[in-house]
Amino acid sequence: MINSSQLKVLVVDDAVEIRTLVATYLGSQGVLVLEASSELELWAKLKESDPDVILLDINLGSEDGFSIARNLRQSWNGGLIMITGRGDTVDRVVGLEIGADDYVAKPFDLRELLARIKSVSRRTALSKQPQTGLEEPLVESKKVLKFDRFVVILEAREVRDQENEVIPLTSGEFTLLAVLLENRGRVLSRDQLLQLTHRRDAAPFDRTIDVQIGRLRKKLKDVDNPPRLIKSVRSQGYLFVPD
Repeated sequence: MINSSQLKVLVVDDAVEIRTLVATYLGSQGVLVLEASSELELWAKLKESDPDVILLDINLGSEDGFSIARNLRQSWNGGLIMITGRGDTVDRVVGLEIGADDYVAKPFDLRELLARIKSVSRRTALSKQPQTGLEEPLVESKKVLKFDRFVVILEAREVRDQENEVIPLTSGEFTLLAVLLENRGRVLSRDQLLQLTHRRDAAPFDRTIDVQIGRLRKKLKDVDNPPRLIKSVRSQGYLFVPD
């Protein structure tokens, strides 16, 4: 019998040796692993079970991993980690712009992969532990927050506009918004934001936060020049100043 709280990961890769390697290691760590070798198999697995995280290889045989990710983000908002070739900075940026929560470069360390998976999966629920040097994260007793023209429903991890329409945020974007809300009026560096949202340090030329800030601004219609809600502070980071 499967524990309902067990972490579920869907590995989508056309290389059977990679899937076997990842599935064997993750399984040994108590993770329930599903496997798919194509987009068709991916959708079939999603009908059977809703994974917490999907590992999606960009080079999926003759199929385009980016197109698959775009299709996924139209109807599925779970954790998405793109697997890229070493040093493919452009691939990483494009993946993040599409809506991936994180990326892992080949060849990858299995322990690091598991840490990334756990980090992304934690974004389905707001952390209750205080962050050193920053305000305590939002807790469940504060179920609804309002700013500008938006309402944030914490338990549902939803953001709604003034017409009560849901703003389609990925789990990573929602977590980033929650962190900004927790620390509104305070400048946060890119390294701080990366630690609070991804639980990792920035790599050289890492644009993860910049890309996700850009996506979040678009979805919140924060497109003034300069932006009205999420302000850039030169050489320091970002400042959230909601009404």
